[in-house]
Amino acid sequence: MRAVAFNEVGGPEVLRAVELAAPEPGPGEVLIRVAYAGVNYGEVQHRLGDFGPPEGETVTGLEASGTVAGLGGGVTGLVVGDEVAAYLPDGGGYAEYATAPAPFVFPLAELAELGGLDLRTAGAAPLVLTTAYGVLAGAGHLAAGETVLVHAAAGGVGSAAAQLARSLGAAAVYGTVSTEEKAEYASRFGYDEVFLRDGFPDAVREATSGRGVDLVLDPIGGPTRLASFEALAPFGRVAVYGEAARHPDLHLPVLPVWKNNRALTGYNIGDLSRRDPETLRRHARAALGLVASGAVRIDITAEYDLADAPEAQRLLEAGENTGKAVLRVGR
Repeated sequence: MRAVAFNEVGGPEVLRAVELAAPEPGPGEVLIRVAYAGVNYGEVQHRLGDFGPPEGETVTGLEASGTVAGLGGGVTGLVVGDEVAAYLPDGGGYAEYATAPAPFVFPLAELAELGGLDLRTAGAAPLVLTTAYGVLAGAGHLAAGETVLVHAAAGGVGSAAAQLARSLGAAAVYGTVSTEEKAEYASRFGYDEVFLRDGFPDAVREATSGRGVDLVLDPIGGPTRLASFEALAPFGRVAVYGEAARHPDLHLPVLPVWKNNRALTGYNIGDLSRRDPETLRRHARAALGLVASGAVRIDITAEYDLADAPEAQRLLEAGENTGKAVLRVGR
């Protein structure tokens, strides 16, 4: 099968087009003939070695759509030929065939009554939408009437998070971005205001009449994470779900947390897939249902051939992307 793989950590150039044997589905697994694969920052981290060194030719790719091509032992509710969306906790989406645990494979036919998903959109949804939903509803415990601030508001998760927050009852949603161009783009997705990241705590306090927001979504880290505490309302939460800026880890003092009625929480989809797969499945189904119904829109701004995965990752790693990119894998 065609695939894009790497056998050493490094820049986008370590990704190479290769021919590999197709995987076989093990017990509880589904073999998928991939149509589209999403491009995500988690795959950049995989290539950079954040998930450990590669073992031989390693195929990344954490979400995909396609058709069921085979079933491992014990799998029910799916048949060969079903069109599906899948979260791939162990990677593999940058290839013509990939395997996924059956709980994380979602037949598109089940979403048809809500409006449906095409394979292209489905390939961009399982990771990014589940993450956005999980960090809001799970880690962030967003309640109706609360206010939200989303960092990286023009990215794949950010452009979905504003819409999801509205669907969960948020009273106001704000965002931060790095450039004016990204602010203009992010404003299409239901944000009340989008601020440049420099000096955002003052902008948030001004927009909220000094109160601050109830929930901050932070995939960036470093100084942005630290400053986010200054933008919180009483009992506000900073929900962490990434380290895109790759800063050294923070050492947070506890006294300002309790003295100012603040909280820190986290969301990691990989950990959830291992320790609480049913919660992950519930989050994914809820998020996919909102996309199928039209309540949430995934904005696919770029489509690449599988062989162009290095360029797709280069742009994402450099922060030059907006919205969501996908790889066209199926012939």
